Amino acid sequence: MARPSTVEQLPPDILEQLQALLRDPRVSQMDATVRINAILAEQGHPERVSKSAVNRYSRRMEQVGERLRQSRAVAEMWIGKLGATPQGQLGHLVNEILRTLAFDMSMQLQDDAVVAASIEDRAGVISMLKELSLSVVRLEKAASENVKREEEIRRQERAKAAEELAEKVKGDAKGGAITLKRLNDIIRESYGV
Repeated sequence: MARPSTVEQLPPDILEQLQALLRDPRVSQMDATVRINAILAEQGHPERVSKSAVNRYSRRMEQVGERLRQSRAVAEMWIGKLGATPQGQLGHLVNEILRTLAFDMSMQLQDDAVVAASIEDRAGVISMLKELSLSVVRLEKAASENVKREEEIRRQERAKAAEELAEKVKGDAKGGAITLKRLNDIIRESYGV
């Protein structure tokens, strides 16, 4: 299994500073390396980072960022196409993406010629797919429960409004029959129509 890079072994606060420097377009990777090594020396840490380690880390973070931007763009496109409340449809889309990932991974596991991913990397990806699948199941369940809860709230509101309307009609009808005009007036008052 590959050991973590010197950048990934930095204390969290110093790693955050490096990330901030790398995001700043005014700071070169060389400047970021020099500044981080100065911070490490100032705080008494014996380790130092090399320019090549910072460059590899920066490239990897840019690749991750690009993948995130692409997935956000795809999600925005589909959400725009599916509408503002696409719980069920978006859930189907995410499930389809997971199926595709699982299929691709199983094909890769069967292909002995693929050397790009080590056994440990494959196991990690499989574990991530499993966790992602469980997360999707939980999200779908939560979305379904939210829909049921909203329906119950609407049902209770309708029942309360009907009860209030019935009370108004009873109050007006005590002296006898209620006219259709008065019934329409009560409905308009009650529902703001």
